[in-house]
Amino acid sequence: MLGHDWTMSGLRPFPEVQRALDEMAPSGHRTVGWSVLNALARSQIRHGQSVVLDGVARTPEIEATRTVARSEGARFVLVVTECRDLAIHKSRIVGRERHIPDWYELDWSNVEQSRASWERPHDADLYLNTADSWDDSAVRLNDLLRRDDDAT
Repeated sequence: MLGHDWTMSGLRPFPEVQRALDEMAPSGHRTVGWSVLNALARSQIRHGQSVVLDGVARTPEIEATRTVARSEGARFVLVVTECRDLAIHKSRIVGRERHIPDWYELDWSNVEQSRASWERPHDADLYLNTADSWDDSAVRLNDLLRRDDDAT
């Protein structure tokens, strides 16, 4: 699995890079981060490995990732995970420490801001509500992946 925040944490020690990302429109943190994730995904695919990208993806990032998969002859599966119960979501964020080197810890205000600017993709292969049972979500995901394997 490749995570957006982990990817971008590698750029944090470089103030010049941070300034350049801050000045980009749209946000360079988002666009550059997803560009790097897609390059790493392409490498994984070319090595015959599956790859999972983890981050708050919006339509442009999803389409770019879909294009990478298509150009590499790989299957693309979009799974949207979201916690639809705000109280549960907040309880999972407050006090959480991810310990990503050179990266900041997210607080609830960061999450609220992200939720406000994110539009739920309309064409996902699977939608999972993380407030639901982990076991039920795992069964649904495995069923989707098995169905896709049987179709190929």
